[in-house]
Amino acid sequence: MLPERHFKGHRDTVTSVDFSCNMKQIATGSMDSCVMIWNMKPQMRAYRFDGHKDAVTSVHFSPSGHLVASASRDKTVRLWVPSMKAESTVFRAHTATVRSVNFSGDGQTLVTASDDKTIKVWTVHRQKFLFSLNQHINWVRCAKFSPDNRLIVSSSDDKTIKLWDKNSRECIHSFYEHAGYANYVDFHPSGTCIAAASTDNSVKVWDIRSHKMLQHYQVHSGVVNSLSFHPAGNFLITASSDSTMKILDLVEGKLLYTLHGHQGPVTCVAFSRTGEYFSSGGSDEQVMVWKSNFDCAEGSDGVRLQHKTASSLRANHSHTYKNPSVSSSSTHRTQGLQQQSRQEESQSHASDGGVPPGLANALEHIIGQLDILTQTVSILEQRLTLTEDKLKECLENQMEIGLHLQRREEA
Repeated sequence: MLPERHFKGHRDTVTSVDFSCNMKQIATGSMDSCVMIWNMKPQMRAYRFDGHKDAVTSVHFSPSGHLVASASRDKTVRLWVPSMKAESTVFRAHTATVRSVNFSGDGQTLVTASDDKTIKVWTVHRQKFLFSLNQHINWVRCAKFSPDNRLIVSSSDDKTIKLWDKNSRECIHSFYEHAGYANYVDFHPSGTCIAAASTDNSVKVWDIRSHKMLQHYQVHSGVVNSLSFHPAGNFLITASSDSTMKILDLVEGKLLYTLHGHQGPVTCVAFSRTGEYFSSGGSDEQVMVWKSNFDCAEGSDGVRLQHKTASSLRANHSHTYKNPSVSSSSTHRTQGLQQQSRQEESQSHASDGGVPPGLANALEHIIGQLDILTQTVSILEQRLTLTEDKLKECLENQMEIGLHLQRREEA
């Protein structure tokens, strides 16, 4: 498997990558302090956004694709409109490096994670601080919302992965890493389990209801920096400092492909919203886009892989996969990920089909326009505040001059 596209423009390690919902744009962050927006249409040029004063650690598109959030070592978070104008609002999010930024599924809130050991939740409109989660005792590397927005998962250098209830703001459970700590953590699309990319070179999948480890992959020979679930839920892609990416078949519980493309560590990876493509970034300053051919691919054993939706995850037994070869030996199979019953599936299909595509597109367009309007209002409010401050300063100076002249006349 070879990359379809290469994007070159960053001047240092690429730290984060994300696709817009319509697949037209890719956002990347880098140690070079820039956010880049790459357009998938070959004739369209990329946008370089300068604004951060230090390395950009994380980027994320809003669900509508009309905003991009970026986190930085300069302790701020910026919200950008991904167009040529490069308009942005900036807010001081933390008292130390911000490691991660993530939009909620409804696009209304942001969660940030920082070296100040806190996780913070903000409104997207006017970037109002809502609350802080404070139980980690070391740097927080990553924080993500669950698909239903009710939970938050976070990973820290304190060797824990914590699960939080967004409404009660309490820590529901802590998963403990013994050998290393999790660089990156994310929810399965079903919301029933999480995957963690660890510094002990392994990838673990945990059930968030039973709190049991479902799967344990030891397929990399270097630190695992990032991972991404396929939207269908049956594949997981991982990026490692061993310069490879691995595609894991979660239903079979085995390694499917090893991808070589980057020179040096692969630092970030993400599937597109449909799962048709995935993108990766590395310390070689390159961004690569790959086509996901899993639904029509053949494994080395010649078995045609079916594109199944693993909607329900049940832990029948903990499973460890160590062999990096792509074999289909029954010892590497797991029942850890099972499909929902047909009855549940048919119910979900029935509910999905309620909104006609035309109306859905129109609503998405309206939401997009509202996003831009909100952002524009926010920028105008900031400018108005600046103007008011300047005016206040001028009036104060005028009064001082007036008093000074009055004193001179009296003297």
